[in-house]
Amino acid sequence: MKFGVPAETHAGEARAAAAPETVKKLAASGHHSMLVQSGGGAGTSIPDERCVAGGATIDIKAAED
Repeated sequence: MKFGVPAETHAGEARAAAAPETVKKLAASGHHSMLVQSGGGAGTSIPDERCVAGGATIDIKAAED
């Protein structure tokens, strides 16, 4: 299964949709791929590199409808 983790867009919202530990656990299962939007953890001081280290791919921007 593919998981996409978007960056938060609401004003004043600092939470991350998935912690690096969660990304790592899902990616390590071998059954899931993780795509994290660049800057997704910025409000919680989580750099993109921590998600990459956990097995995620970083996307520059969210898909637009």
